[in-house]
Order: sequence, then C-alpha cells, then structure tokens
Amino acid sequence: YGLPVSIISDRGSLFVSSFWTQLCYQLKISRDFPTAFHPETDGQTERVNQILEQYLRMYVSYHQDNWYTWLPLAEFAYNNAEHSSTKQSPFFTIYGRNSSFDSIHISQYSPSGKLSTKLQSVQQAVKEELESAIRRFKKYADRNRAIPPDFQPGDKVWLASKNIKTTRPTKKL
Repeated sequence: YGLPVSIISDRGSLFVSSFWTQLCYQLKISRDFPTAFHPETDGQTERVNQILEQYLRMYVSYHQDNWYTWLPLAEFAYNNAEHSSTKQSPFFTIYGRNSSFDSIHISQYSPSGKLSTKLQSVQQAVKEELESAIRRFKKYADRNRAIPPDFQPGDKVWLASKNIKTTRPTKKL
C-alpha cells in the first residue's frame, strides 16, 4: 500500500514521457528499465501477469470483452494463494491471517499484542523465504551465463548488429 519505491518498466511510451518522468521525480520513485532484449529484470511482474492471464482465461467470455469484470476475483485468488517463494499467501503476509469469504470470520481478530507479535514473526519468515527465493532465482538465472568481460573505458569491442536497425540496403556490409 502507498507509493512504490521503484517501478520497473519495459520502456513503454507512457513510462518514458516527460510527464511520467517529472511525476516519479516529484514523488521520489526511481524508474528501472531492463536492458534491451533482456527482460529478466522484470521477470517477477511478467510471471504475475502470466498467472493473472491464466485465471482470467478460465472466466472471460468468448469475445474477451468482459475480462475487467473478472480482474478483482483474479487478484483475490492470486493474493490468497500460497506462493512458492514465501510459502504463504500475500494476504497472510500482510494481515497475519488467511482471508475468508465468510463475514463471520472477518470480524474475529486477535488482541493487538498477539497480532503484532504474530505479524512480526510472519514478516520475518517472509523476509527469509524471499531471500532464499532470490538466491534460488539467481542460481537458476546464472546457470548458463558466462562471466561478463571486464571492459574499461577506451577498450575496443565488436558490436553485434543483430538488433540494430539500419537504413542500409543490406546488413551484411
């Protein structure tokens, strides 16, 4: 809840506009852009989007014109499902209890002292699980990566032109 500390964007026109740049500056929100053709930086968001799309696919109409009506339910399902990285749901992480559709259970809270202690232990457990997940993700992502060369200013390098657009008649020359 509240303002984000940083936003990871795929360099969409909205996120690089001068308005957005100024807004983020004024609100002290850093903007992080993944390296071109290396979207791993935004992998967590991409994964959440895949899961939400999977939820929505089950309920939207054939013409896919009502997806926005199902979005709150998809969000609820996602936030109440146990996540492999934390071993608990985001709802449990924030509130220290599982959510319920049953309104009888919603009004039953622990005394504030017990709840505070429980939330602190839950948040500590989540922090440890997330650190463990980050190590696992890094190990998985790094398994096929070579150690990058240590370039210094002034070094001459070959540049692969595979993803560079040119107006020349052919890329070969």
